[in-house]
Amino acid sequence: MPDVLALIIILVVVALLVIILIASFNGLVKLRNRVDNAWAQIDVQLKRRYDLIPNLVETVKGYAAHERQTLEAVIQARNMAMSATGPAQQAQAENMISGALKSLFALSEAYPDLKANQNFLNLQEELTGTEGRIAYARQFYNDTVQRYNTKIQTFPTVVIAGMFHFTQREYFEVEETARDAVHVSFDTPPAATPPAQPTPPTPPASTQP
Repeated sequence: MPDVLALIIILVVVALLVIILIASFNGLVKLRNRVDNAWAQIDVQLKRRYDLIPNLVETVKGYAAHERQTLEAVIQARNMAMSATGPAQQAQAENMISGALKSLFALSEAYPDLKANQNFLNLQEELTGTEGRIAYARQFYNDTVQRYNTKIQTFPTVVIAGMFHFTQREYFEVEETARDAVHVSFDTPPAATPPAQPTPPTPPASTQP
């Protein structure tokens, strides 16, 4: 009887360990898949951004073709971003794109016709919206990565992570100067009103002797 009881206890312990192993493994797989899905959502928005850039460059070129350096910088940044691999490289490339786009939009201040072009306005609005969606997707991705990385570093899942080669994931971080959505104001500021001239003093009335 004691042998049977000991055997039952051993079987129960083994069963519990197997259950913990399976639950931990499945939990890590789910978190890893969430990270992959979150990155896929970022990738969708980044591709949308890349598709808008050539149209924007062509529109600007119609009004400021001689601004070759600025236009080439935007195209070069886009090409580098499209060939980047991994969140770290992608974040660096996105910083370059944000800087190049800000320079491109700044050109509109020197070209009133470009500034009033409806296609240019539409592209700027679409890019601004895309930037907002990228920011939201980036936050969701980084939060998911944080949960995943924390999970594989805590006991007992750290043991399972080591056994099945679950590795940490990189965050998608951009520079502080690139966090704001690309935006330029197309409203012409009102002309400054010149200060009023002081009224000259009235000469004193002459008195007759």
